[in-house]
Parts: sequence; structure tokens; C-alpha cells
Amino acid sequence: MSYKNILVHADLSVHAAPRYALASQVALSHEAHLVGAAFTGLDVEIYRNAAFAYGGMLAATDVQSIRDSAEEALTSFVDIAAISGASYERRLSDDDAETGLVMQARYTDLLIASQSDPELTGPELLRKLPEHLALHSGRPVLLVPYAGRYAHIDQHALVAWDGGRAATRAVTDALPLLRKTRRVTLAVFNAHTQYGAHGEQPGADIALYLARHGVTVEVTQQTTPPGLDIGNALLSLAADIGADLLVMGAYGHQRWREIVLGGVTRRVLQSMTLPVLMAH
Repeated sequence: MSYKNILVHADLSVHAAPRYALASQVALSHEAHLVGAAFTGLDVEIYRNAAFAYGGMLAATDVQSIRDSAEEALTSFVDIAAISGASYERRLSDDDAETGLVMQARYTDLLIASQSDPELTGPELLRKLPEHLALHSGRPVLLVPYAGRYAHIDQHALVAWDGGRAATRAVTDALPLLRKTRRVTLAVFNAHTQYGAHGEQPGADIALYLARHGVTVEVTQQTTPPGLDIGNALLSLAADIGADLLVMGAYGHQRWREIVLGGVTRRVLQSMTLPVLMAH
């Protein structure tokens, strides 16, 4: 497997430029074609106005203003992608971002978006966009933290392994990145509490699988101390070892349980301190 088509969300967020820069760097490294996609949401507005009697037609000036904003986002994307030397194209859609990104992701190998910034106001759907993409796109999603700049993700990757389906999907989807990473650490947390999830030596089987795909890993067994959840422990470990990429499954447990009780996925989505590749 290799990445040959990469999709990146284009918008007017203050966090867009670092997202474009990282997407361009990944596309160039993998000799992949990069698509910057911006969305107006006009289809939703037109449907809403047609569905309700009290809805009025959108003024032509409003429509043009919305389109101009999307075009401005794409211009910013092109400025950064062109400098990188990566193969790229710009794409404008009248879908909303949630619908459009999921649909277009089906025809790409990797989707790149940003972590939600709690300080920014906006529609509830946009605040939940990373979660929605991880669950419904059917592709690996590389999320860029809203804080900081990340020039590379090829020095030290941390893989979170629990022997589950989502983690298996994430490891497989991340293979192109892991092959190009100088160092890979695979962390198994609280293996003694996961009956039937691991072999005799937790982490050994997946390490052998990765080795056969050209990825050599260091396996570390971790036990979370009382009061520290695995999500925070994972981010703490990433900081301790200087990781520049985290690979993990999204919602390995039932999603309702994570919403009600909290979970690794939600903790990382809220508090990530490095780019995270998630797959479900």
C-alpha cells in the first residue's frame, strides 16, 4: 500500500496554513497527488430555504460572498502547495464540509484535517468534524493540532496498540508513513487487563507483522498509574520520547460508552499535542 491521493480540508481557519504545509510535505514525500477541497455549504442552505415556507431565497450578494470565502481558502492552499513542489489541484464544492469531505475521502488514500479549536466559534457540526471524519470517512484521518506548527512527521512515530480492530486498521493504514519514519515505538498499555487481546508476549506479534512490512519497532509495556487515563498517558509518553506522530485506532470501544464515560479517542481529540493518524 502507498499513498497516491491525499485530500486536505481547505477553509479560512487561522490553523489552515500549518495544515496545508504538512499536507504538502506528506504528498511530496510519498509522490502523491494533493487535493485541496473547500466547501460553501450552499446546497444545505438552498435545501433549507426550499423546505420551510418561511425561508427566504438567499440574496445573490450572500451567495457570492460565500463563494468568495471558499475561493480565498483555496488560493491560500495553492500558494503553499505550489511552493512545496507537490502535485496538487484545488476543488470547490457546494456541499457542507462534513458531507463533502466524507464523500471525497472515499476516493483518496489519506484525509488531512485539523483538530477542533475550542476558542473558535462556529457551527456545532464543524466542532465535531474530526470525530465525524474518523468514524465515517472510511479512510485514515491525519489530524493536525490547532496549537503549534509541525514541519515533519517522519522522525519518531508512536503506535498505540491494544490488539483491537480499530488499532489493527490504524496500523495497516499508517504503513506508508511508518515505512518512512526513522524510528517507531509501539506502546501496549495495561496488557494484563486485556484478556484474549494479545499473545504470550504483548506487542510481539504486531511487531513481527510490521517487520515483514519493512518497519522495525521498539515495543514498550506501559501500566497507567491510578488516576491517569490511557489517553493522557499516551500523550505523556509521546512527549517523553519526542514523538512527532501518533498512530491509533478511533473508538475501539462502543462510541456511546466513550461519549458518556470518556475514552482514549475523545481525550486525544481534545488534548492532542502532536499530529495524530486515526482510523476506525
